[in-house]
Amino acid sequence: MSLMNNIKAVIAPFPRVDPGECIPRIRQGGAVLVDVREPPEWQGGVAKGALLLPLSDLMGPRERWRGALARLPGRELILYCAMGRRAGMAARVLSTEGVRAVNAGGLTDWAAAGWEVGHGAE
Repeated sequence: MSLMNNIKAVIAPFPRVDPGECIPRIRQGGAVLVDVREPPEWQGGVAKGALLLPLSDLMGPRERWRGALARLPGRELILYCAMGRRAGMAARVLSTEGVRAVNAGGLTDWAAAGWEVGHGAE
């Protein structure tokens, strides 16, 4: 990833979608839920079934992201974080690389939509 793409991802807004719109796509298997928060944040709770892939790894070495992207070709990635900002950055970066990704806000948005949230990283 180039420095310019990283800068664009940080400053450019990325549209947010409602988690309620995403739930059917996840349940049907066409999309995967991804938590882009950092590992210490996962201890406070995660959306059930979410892959735990931190934004810092996406923007850096991609130790976790590389394998996940290889296992999920063509699948849409539904991204969330704490409030939606980092999910938007990750969606922007992935979209510039040809990955179908959307910003689905924050963990509380998922809980409000009725998605089960577990306590601690699962």
